[in-house]
Amino acid sequence: MKRLPDWITLSRIAFSLSLPFVMEHKLAFLSVYLYCGLSDAADGWLARRMGTASDRGAFLDSASDLVFFAAVLFFLFSQPYGEFSRYLPWVLAAGLLRGAGIALAAWKYRTFAILHTWGNKLTGLLLFLAPLFLQYRIQAALWLACAVAVLASAEELAIHLTSRELSRDRRGLWG
Repeated sequence: MKRLPDWITLSRIAFSLSLPFVMEHKLAFLSVYLYCGLSDAADGWLARRMGTASDRGAFLDSASDLVFFAAVLFFLFSQPYGEFSRYLPWVLAAGLLRGAGIALAAWKYRTFAILHTWGNKLTGLLLFLAPLFLQYRIQAALWLACAVAVLASAEELAIHLTSRELSRDRRGLWG
């Protein structure tokens, strides 16, 4: 029972990997997509509640977030007429900054690390909502998601540059 949060996280990886295969089936896609989003919130909450939060769980959560992010990007960029392609420079900027942060953390701390900052949490929420924004043509929200993603990735890189030790649960650059 104490490993339940880790199993939820691992299931999110599997379900995220299935998203491209269910894109054409709206109900299946929506069900899998909602599971991924809800399980992302539930696993950490459950681990803290059960007193089983761990570095391994934080690592799995970050890895799961990356897999889900990749699946969502695949979904967004596969939309008809390339509607999402206008956001590509922002996605690339966030990706390059995020990649630099991951590489720096790997070199500096000798481990894979993505921080649980408020900016990263907001990016995750906006990314989760992005397909809805796209479907209902809410352009301002998509631009906001891109801006937040770039700023959160830059903040994380700055934290890795200025920190002496890894703190995955650091909330931001100044705290």
